[in-house]
Amino acid sequence: MAWENLLLALSSLLSNKMRSLLTMLGIIIGIASIITIVIIGDALSASVEDGLSGLGGNTIRVFVQERSTQQGGMMMMGGPGGGGMMMTRGSRSGRQTESKDLISDEMIADLRAHFGSQVAGVSLSHSLGSAEARDLALSSNVNVYGVNVDYFLENSVELLHGRLISDEDEMEQVAVVSDKLTDTMFGFGVDPIGQQVRVYRPTTIEIYTIIGVYKYEQSSFSMMSAEETPTDLYIPLSTAMVGIMEKNHSNISVIGAANTDIRALTTSLENYLAGVYATNEFFQASVMNMSSILDTITSTLGQISFAIAVIAGISLVVGGIGVMNIMLVSVTERTREIGTRKALGAKNFHIRIQFVVEALIVTLIGGIIGMILGVIFGAIATSLFDVRLVVSPFVIIGSMLFSMAIGVFFGLYPANKAAKLDPIEALRYE
Repeated sequence: MAWENLLLALSSLLSNKMRSLLTMLGIIIGIASIITIVIIGDALSASVEDGLSGLGGNTIRVFVQERSTQQGGMMMMGGPGGGGMMMTRGSRSGRQTESKDLISDEMIADLRAHFGSQVAGVSLSHSLGSAEARDLALSSNVNVYGVNVDYFLENSVELLHGRLISDEDEMEQVAVVSDKLTDTMFGFGVDPIGQQVRVYRPTTIEIYTIIGVYKYEQSSFSMMSAEETPTDLYIPLSTAMVGIMEKNHSNISVIGAANTDIRALTTSLENYLAGVYATNEFFQASVMNMSSILDTITSTLGQISFAIAVIAGISLVVGGIGVMNIMLVSVTERTREIGTRKALGAKNFHIRIQFVVEALIVTLIGGIIGMILGVIFGAIATSLFDVRLVVSPFVIIGSMLFSMAIGVFFGLYPANKAAKLDPIEALRYE
């Protein structure tokens, strides 16, 4: 019976090829749109995840920010004598940070002692801004950063030659540069270790001795070409801080040890810093980890992709209505055929199943074509965005099942109409 209905459905579709194709068109567009959108969303999420993972999945950012008032209405802030200023809920003090508000080296030492083996290091950096490394007619754009030893625990740096900055380099004029810079400045085949590089900043010219060369990798988030993108030039933090009055830090990065639960450590660190800043009425230390940022971004991208896919799914409903209309036309055209089958003993459920199977076959074939087109369009889109292709089997299976469900749902009404035809009246139909 099932095989007979399948053959009847295929025979009906083949006898009206153009009409069948036009009937499938809505299903094809709907399925292709959904799969393309989901593939692009998954690919972008994977790209963001890869990019953020490289920034340190076991890293907790700590930064000093102004404290917001927590109580509703108006409140008085000031000393015990009753003087002060009126503040509304959520307002800011407007006071600039002072040295006592920032994170000092003593506070960092106490933090490391408190958490012990849970913390692998504390990354510190200070940006000196953009500059230009020059040697006669040769030049290379750089961003100059003063960093401590633990900075390289947080940031993935593949060392090619020499060594990284160590504690022994304090106050020294040494630098770790990229292979892109050394290739530009010294050419291929020249040993860059021990070579000197002049760095031209807006107000100064500094000379650094190269102690290490790392492999340059352009960020996936960069919108500039490889030639235009400046590379990072690392110098000792103490060297970068020379001449700067404020030695304390507005932000640091705490690096969790290999087997440490980073979320639990984040909570513990948040509670610890709340105690440290308990007496500071204007500023507080806030924490966040890259896992939370990654979860938020991927969740947002997923929600956007889902919302767009739902909108694209409307075309499936439109396609389903098209299937129902064509099936109603088919019932009218085949009224005498239905009457003949009933006269030969076919039951109502036989007729109903025949037309439901036809609608199911239409949407199934349309779904398969749409799936193939969706994957092709998704592959083209991901290649244009330069992200890796991610095809979820659950999306493919789900789309196919949904298209088949559309066929059954919108095929039931024409099938019921055909099943309820009176055989005598059907045989009389011209």
